[in-house]
Amino acid sequence: MKALGLMSGTSLDGIDAALLDLDRVGGDVSWSMIASTTMPYPADRRERIRSAITSAGPAEICRLHADLGEWFAEAALGLLEESGVAAAAVDVVGSHGQTIWHAPPDEQGRGATLQIGCAATLAERTGIPVVSDFRSRDVAAGGHGAPLVPFADSVLFGSPGQARALQNLGGMANVTWLGPAGDVFAFDTGPGNALMDYAAERATDGAERCDRDGRLAAAGTEDRVLLGRLLAHPFFAGEPPKSTGREVFGEHYVDALAGNLPPGEPTAWADLIATLTRLTARAIGEAYRAWVIPRGLDEVFLLGGGSRNPTLVDMIGEELDGVPVRDGSELGVDPDAREAAAFAVLAWAHVEGQDGNVPGATGAAGGRVLGSLTPGDRLGRR
Repeated sequence: MKALGLMSGTSLDGIDAALLDLDRVGGDVSWSMIASTTMPYPADRRERIRSAITSAGPAEICRLHADLGEWFAEAALGLLEESGVAAAAVDVVGSHGQTIWHAPPDEQGRGATLQIGCAATLAERTGIPVVSDFRSRDVAAGGHGAPLVPFADSVLFGSPGQARALQNLGGMANVTWLGPAGDVFAFDTGPGNALMDYAAERATDGAERCDRDGRLAAAGTEDRVLLGRLLAHPFFAGEPPKSTGREVFGEHYVDALAGNLPPGEPTAWADLIATLTRLTARAIGEAYRAWVIPRGLDEVFLLGGGSRNPTLVDMIGEELDGVPVRDGSELGVDPDAREAAAFAVLAWAHVEGQDGNVPGATGAAGGRVLGSLTPGDRLGRR
């Protein structure tokens, strides 16, 4: 089965697309990556998504929902053109959509989550059946609806006899632990790139969307007092299952810390960016020491955009001293394509009628087939 996965994450940098060939052989799943790509967001599209998350009303969100469907179709069709694979040869598309709001379950009751990006538009433009809205079923079953990549990680990257961790460094950061006997454990560790990216954008007055190559953080001095205060946030002390997003660690968080720092003067922001970079690394280190390393850990692979930030990578290495920290490309997949590949696997699982969540990671009452299916148009009607 050929499955195409689409992912637009909390980093808001673009749409990742991955095309996989998947087949069940007995009790095992064989797979190969056919192609992957990223369609970066132009500044206007990125700003519309950011506005939808922070301040937009229902009219703007409704319009963005439709337009995202068009953009996802552009990314899917672009990947197919690049790879020379006809849309008619693809069995299913798995579209994560764009998270606009995520509220984990708490003492007040069940959680809620909203991903937009019109699946009907995507099916109409490509003619391919689309599985979307993956998180809602897990949330309805009492789970966080996140992280959802662990099932796919176990299919794609499990290694019998080894205990490995896959650390995603997207806008938010999450870890999947894959045990030597096939057991799986996962949770969000906290902010990934979102805080540093926004701080770098403000520091350069919009000239840069991220701390490229970690240069600003490397030039700064960490504020240990501020770091201690930031680590006192209750999210970090909470036990898994747990999830977070821009609702907690977003632009408002940086704005509150920045005070009167002048936009467009990077040197004035370097200390704050260094501290925010250490926050991501320290949160990972503390989470591993509390909940991952005690399970056994042979190696860690870094994936996502943050894996290209050498300052962050070095800090994570310091925090996990003694544990081999490796580039995710050693797994045989472009680190940027890992989550798109995961939603291709989850779409395949939906078609197969197989549970796609890991209840121990999300906190759901049990395994669930994830997503809603929008049929494609194989008759070619227009």
